[in-house]
Amino acid sequence: MKQDVFQARHAAEWDTFERWLAAREALRRKDRAAADTIMKAGDFPLALRRLCQQLALAERRDYSAQLVRRLRDLAQRGHQVLYKPGAPRLRRVVDFFAATFPRLVRAQWRAMAASAALFFLPLVGVIVLLHFRPELIHSLFGPEQLAQFENMYDPSKTAERLGRTDGTDLQMFGYYVFNNVGIGFRTFASGLIAGIGAVFVLVMNGVIIGGVAGHLTEIGYGEPFWHFVAGHSAPELLAIVISGGAGLQIGMALIAPGRRTRGRALVESGVIGAKLVLGVFALLVFAAFVEAYWSSIAWMPGWIKVTVGLSLWLAIPLWLWRGGRGRADAES
Repeated sequence: MKQDVFQARHAAEWDTFERWLAAREALRRKDRAAADTIMKAGDFPLALRRLCQQLALAERRDYSAQLVRRLRDLAQRGHQVLYKPGAPRLRRVVDFFAATFPRLVRAQWRAMAASAALFFLPLVGVIVLLHFRPELIHSLFGPEQLAQFENMYDPSKTAERLGRTDGTDLQMFGYYVFNNVGIGFRTFASGLIAGIGAVFVLVMNGVIIGGVAGHLTEIGYGEPFWHFVAGHSAPELLAIVISGGAGLQIGMALIAPGRRTRGRALVESGVIGAKLVLGVFALLVFAAFVEAYWSSIAWMPGWIKVTVGLSLWLAIPLWLWRGGRGRADAES
């Protein structure tokens, strides 16, 4: 085959390959995102293999040095992209929380919406119910439990620390991590019971939290209670919702795997769930840190705590809504 015919047949393919490489090599992320509009990342290995075959043909047929040089340059750049070393560990961690985790939450929006409804509707419903029927609190908690809650948030006993009667900040941080992560893991893992377990755990957590909040508010202990929970409520409650959503999507994979086998659907949902749980773990550790070192401060003016709490209620949903949009990096 003559060189002119060879070039005419493959020139458009080489131009596409070169434009894709230029976009991938660009420092600006918006340029890297544009690479997918030129050629899908999954098609790149095949395109590189074809280019290497064409380079071998050009060398064997003694085509012009200019053509061989161009093909060799494209092949070398392609190999650098294909076999480049992985991103540094810190970079991968940052990319996960900045982009991958929010994208996963959005991708499972149906399960997340169902989880939010199962958790927040009972929580708010119990608070409202106790406003009109405060005596119903005794159906949820025994006398000893109620006495413990009241002792923790008694306005006359909160001169130094809110929400606890003893323990250093470090001790309470460890306790909160253990407790919060335990709740999150149970909420997620219970989804393996065809999703029913996740539904039960979400509803019960909503009822319990709503019961405590409603009771303390009705007996006049609401101010110290709400000042205590304001700071850490957003990361903690949203983490519970996300872990519940992760559990529900696993349950749906068991109930309705679609065209997949039930085993394959479970494996794929398990991979998604594991990534979601990793993000949930980080949220719960952050919530535990805020709860131990910030929420318990008694001398801090309440309006500052409420302002910080509202800021987190705005910042975390904004991160989940916007994080990872327009990013070119593939999910790990």
